[in-house]
Amino acid sequence: MHELTLYTNPNSRGRIVRWLLEELGVPYQVKLLQYGGEMKSADFLALNPMGKVPALTHGNVVVTEAAAICAYLADHFAEKQLAPDPQSPERAAYYRWLFFVAGPLEMATSAKAYDWRIDADNAPAVGSGFYQDTINTLETALANGPYLCGEQFTAADVYVGSHIMWGLMFKTIEPRPVFTEYTAKLGARAAAIRANELDDALLEKTSQG
Repeated sequence: MHELTLYTNPNSRGRIVRWLLEELGVPYQVKLLQYGGEMKSADFLALNPMGKVPALTHGNVVVTEAAAICAYLADHFAEKQLAPDPQSPERAAYYRWLFFVAGPLEMATSAKAYDWRIDADNAPAVGSGFYQDTINTLETALANGPYLCGEQFTAADVYVGSHIMWGLMFKTIEPRPVFTEYTAKLGARAAAIRANELDDALLEKTSQG
């Protein structure tokens, strides 16, 4: 039995974790959960009281939140070199952009998608501040490339890159050249292609009942 189990749905952020697992090349099993009853079942709520995916179990360890799962896996399988050395300056950039996307960018793009009001009255109190400031800041993260931590591809690229891909697809992130070039490069990685194929096959199976 595989020690790593990913609880996911192909229409979720579970795709991020699938991609990272494929980058790591470690064995894992997948448990598909449907929205509604299965995610809100007593068994799953015991793992994640939010009743949301993704969630990861590793033996008796439970990790939720896609950014946290990415960070956990990269550290646990440190020999795969998907996180900068803890003592390196690049580690600071790694943390910075993981949390920036999990916090301000998620807020800013959600506000844009659902037309939530962020203006001069509430921007100082909102985690993202103004949308344009958030997007401009994201652009600076990729200014020195080719990856967020310089020459090293890391789990932060999987997490941040996934959000930029979705933002471009759903038009919550402006299609600036730095974003389109970065995501094209990431999307061409063998592990990204393989992960998408696996999740697309799971999605097709789900749609067929």
